[in-house]
Amino acid sequence: MSGDLQSQLTKHIDEAIAMEQDVLRMLDSMIQTTDDDQIKGELREHKLETERQSDRLRERLEAHGSEPSLVREAGGVMGALMKSVVDVARTEKAGRNARDGYATEHMEIASYQLLERIALRAGDEQTAEVARQNRREEEAMAKRLESHWDRFAELSLSDAGVVA
Repeated sequence: MSGDLQSQLTKHIDEAIAMEQDVLRMLDSMIQTTDDDQIKGELREHKLETERQSDRLRERLEAHGSEPSLVREAGGVMGALMKSVVDVARTEKAGRNARDGYATEHMEIASYQLLERIALRAGDEQTAEVARQNRREEEAMAKRLESHWDRFAELSLSDAGVVA
């Protein structure tokens, strides 16, 4: 594998780790601001899944002799902290959490699509498989969120004091 391809692969793995760390902080905020027990349970389950995804990515990064970038993670911490402050203050938490979560799942799916293809070009089937496994889990979470849109709308209107 050429040095350039290797560095690109490790960069994409590192970015995926930072992304999952951001998602973990976002999930903490969503769990804290979600009142619906079923949805809160699904978010907690996805948080555990996200922790496993991050662990798999860290193992792949270590296999390439690298460590997660502290700069990337620090940037994500600031963004997540700002989001959590806004989340606590805003109304219509359920609907906005759902919208943000759904968009994030699709960003993750896209990131894993790209990581898989870069890993394959680099001849790293193990990283490609981690990307496929993580992507399948993100796709499943997106489908779970899709199944609740009526409930999210109901909760969002209720948060705003609107009876429909």
